[in-house]
Amino acid sequence: MSGRYPWWVRLAAVVAWAAVMTLGATWRVRRIGPDPRRTGRPGSGGCIFAVWHAQQLSLAYTHRHGAIAVLSSHHRDGELMSRVLVRLGFISARGSSTRGAEGGLREMLRYARRGHSLAMTPDGPRGPAERVKPGTVYLASRTGLPVVPVGGAATRAWRLRSWDRFTVPRPFSRVVVAYGDPILVPAAIEDSEMEIWRDRIEASIREANLRADAGAEARG
Repeated sequence: MSGRYPWWVRLAAVVAWAAVMTLGATWRVRRIGPDPRRTGRPGSGGCIFAVWHAQQLSLAYTHRHGAIAVLSSHHRDGELMSRVLVRLGFISARGSSTRGAEGGLREMLRYARRGHSLAMTPDGPRGPAERVKPGTVYLASRTGLPVVPVGGAATRAWRLRSWDRFTVPRPFSRVVVAYGDPILVPAAIEDSEMEIWRDRIEASIREANLRADAGAEARG
């Protein structure tokens, strides 16, 4: 990790990791749909998880220690999240859909070639909320890996006053993870097709979240 960040970022990452592990140990987790890591192309062992920025905390806990490569921004909050994710057993690729995007996507491509699953928050790091940016479509097209939309919900949660209404499930709540059908983006798509696939992935993530919400309500 870079030394250009203040010392308290390192401390905050340790505290945040401990809080996530402690909080997550109290959750009752229910999954809707098959394990997406079994839907990747033969021999690759991978897929591309696509999840809204607001839901990443609970899903980071439920998918920990999977050696999944995650694209993290260069912003200070991105550095903090990156450190927490590494402690949770993820691999951090630095970049975003804006600043540092090209380098970050190159790293993600390298991890895909090594057989890792990838994870994207396609509306991060600064929004607009629940709007897919082109990076996810680009990665899917270049890697041949299926995009697996993931939704998250909880019976009880705190929602921060952030641009995405970042969600933190409360202790002892039921956390529901819903997987949508894998989406295979063709290789070398034309620029004119980018919007079609972006819209399709966006709609599928929303549908996965609706399924997660329904599951939380039914089991609450």
